[in-house]
Amino acid sequence: MSIIHLSAVSSEEPTAADLAGIEAEWPLIAAELDLLDAQIAFINAGPHASELETRRIRRAERRVLEVGRELAARGPESEGAA
Repeated sequence: MSIIHLSAVSSEEPTAADLAGIEAEWPLIAAELDLLDAQIAFINAGPHASELETRRIRRAERRVLEVGRELAARGPESEGAA
């Protein structure tokens, strides 16, 4: 039994446009997840964190910025938004 009770905001399913928008943003979501993983590894390493963890964070940050710029350059018209 779950102690967290979540009620559905709406019983409506996502539209095709909603799903297309998520799919279009997926590279950014994946890059942000990679950054989060790198940050967690750095925190878990504590005082024993190496330069490798630091470089992994910087590399992930650059990737997030790169993918964000690519999505911004595409604009909303390519994401199916009107």
